[in-house]
Amino acid sequence: MNISAKTVSFDEHTMWVELSDGRTLGIPLAWFPRLLHASAEERKQCRISYSGKGLHWDDLDEDISVEGLIAGRGDMAQHHGRVA
Repeated sequence: MNISAKTVSFDEHTMWVELSDGRTLGIPLAWFPRLLHASAEERKQCRISYSGKGLHWDDLDEDISVEGLIAGRGDMAQHHGRVA
């Protein structure tokens, strides 16, 4: 896949990722709890990888792949089962 991230921005509930193919993805922050609970300033600290294929936040220890976003995958580290 040759699609890469060009820019990343946020509003109150959504992460917006502009892609090299002209699309813009709107991803609910609820998919990524670390981003959901981060401050606006912490979210702004996103670093797009040199290849444009990954998004990284050092202080939040968050890494997100563009491929995963396009596929509709959220935080794969989440626990999806219920705890009794």
